Amino acid sequence: MTASTSHHTKGLLITAIGGMTLTIDIPLIRLADGDPWSILMLRSGTTVVAALTIWLAWRLLRGNAPALIPGRAGLMVAALYAASSVTFIMAVYNTTTADLVFLLAFNTMFAALLSWLFLKERPRPATLIAMALMLVGMLIIVYDGIGTGNLVGDLFALASAFMLATAITISRATGKDMGFTALVAVSLPFVISLLMVAKTGYRVEAPWWILFNGAVIMPISFFCLATGPKYISGPEVAMFYLLETVLAPVWVWMIFAEVPTAASITGGAILVVTLIAHSLWQLHDGRRRRAALAVRHPA
Repeated sequence: MTASTSHHTKGLLITAIGGMTLTIDIPLIRLADGDPWSILMLRSGTTVVAALTIWLAWRLLRGNAPALIPGRAGLMVAALYAASSVTFIMAVYNTTTADLVFLLAFNTMFAALLSWLFLKERPRPATLIAMALMLVGMLIIVYDGIGTGNLVGDLFALASAFMLATAITISRATGKDMGFTALVAVSLPFVISLLMVAKTGYRVEAPWWILFNGAVIMPISFFCLATGPKYISGPEVAMFYLLETVLAPVWVWMIFAEVPTAASITGGAILVVTLIAHSLWQLHDGRRRRAALAVRHPA
């Protein structure tokens, strides 16, 4: 096995661990069975503690830990991650799990659109076609939520996806290491939720689930998914993000017997198939371009 093959295999393994770990985030939130603000307080608080503990250990042992929030761009990215954390929790409590994860998957296309507008990275025709198909899938899900009580949750999910995409775009534009920024950013939701809990009261029936989520699941998934691009291509990493879109509704269906609506399944199927097809196309196209470049400029 060559060094490049070994690195690629390592990258696939690390990213797969991150993607699979992330799939149980929503089920753990549901299992904790609590009020939204109480859940957000415990989840964000334990995530911050875990992130700072890891960062301090890294700094003490190796001395080269990246900045927690690198400059003004880091502050903007942190604010976006903080806001998306709040809208994500609100979405969990105001729409179905299937709708939530399907609409969150839209952040990939939001990122492509923002890169086009602000970074002048014009999407290729295949990407534009994929964006149009995903828009159809999104409209099917959101339209079905009108009048059913899910519309507000669907809009929260879309807002979360958009803010995540904006954070990704800023990170790409600056080229700075934002690895810990997403983790420490949840300190703001922690403070807000702490104030809200003081007013509305605390209720979490099974706090150990959400403590485990914030202290273990979030740091592992964020770290692995952020490390993956060091070893494998962007399209390959993106495909592992889809694991949550595909598997989270399955776990919730198995645990809570929450069956998605026909419109949710239809719209979600369009989103998932489009994303997978587009990611595979990007991967194939990237390999073809690298092969062509190697022929033109042999070592």
